[in-house]
Amino acid sequence: MGETSDYSIYRRVVSQLMQGQEQLPSLPTLTLEIRRALSDGGMSMAQLSRLIGRDPALAALLMKHASCALYRHPTAPKTLQDVLILLGLGEVDRITMVHSIKSLFTLHSPAHKRLFMEVWGRLVLKAGTCAMLARLLGHVSAEHALLACLLSEVGTLAVLSAFKDEADIPSGELYYKLCREYSKSLGVIVLKKWAVDDEYIGVIRAAGNWGHSEGWDLGLIDLVNLALFHAIKEGNAQADLPMLVELAAYHKLLPPLNFIGDNGELELVINHREDIHAIAESLR
Repeated sequence: MGETSDYSIYRRVVSQLMQGQEQLPSLPTLTLEIRRALSDGGMSMAQLSRLIGRDPALAALLMKHASCALYRHPTAPKTLQDVLILLGLGEVDRITMVHSIKSLFTLHSPAHKRLFMEVWGRLVLKAGTCAMLARLLGHVSAEHALLACLLSEVGTLAVLSAFKDEADIPSGELYYKLCREYSKSLGVIVLKKWAVDDEYIGVIRAAGNWGHSEGWDLGLIDLVNLALFHAIKEGNAQADLPMLVELAAYHKLLPPLNFIGDNGELELVINHREDIHAIAESLR
């Protein structure tokens, strides 16, 4: 069977997924319970710690993340309650969503897992870059930027979830071709199902549109596009990208924050690459 006929079969599978929303992943009940508790403010820190402790993987991620490069703290938090106080409830809410995103997309086989881990590695590098840029440039909180960056790729993960059997999983090349065609629209469908803030849906629609700009100040989409540019460039120095100075987001940076290194990347990113990788590692 040729690649073209293979691709038409894969397209049909993804189209069916988009039409049958019940097949798309839903946020876990515990995630919804935690997010409700975080937003209504009626629980004590001790009660919240107990609730979050019902998901040991989430508790471990929060502990790990609180010790990463985003939080320069003289003493590392020792208990989950310490972590909640250090991060703040808004940040805990966002990390809870990050954890859910990773755990939602069921891995049906070793081939799924290999492709998922490759994609997830790329996504957390992009999210780590976005979070570090937010911390260094201001305007947007680092966790808000990190979550927006990951949510902008939910459609990429959802495309993978369309294929249940190991024998049906497309090659890497065909998978990325499907993502280029379907990931944005699929991502919008998933985020609407999850009832997340419309701002994140706007980010999905404008991610990768290098000329897109909203207002004069550096905004969430600017950070996401700067992070996307740098993550692609780090993954493939020969990638077909515009010059950094051609990005609308770049023109919102003032000296010395807009200095460009010899490799065409922001010096800011080059100088903090180790921290960026540490953030990405805390999300793996």
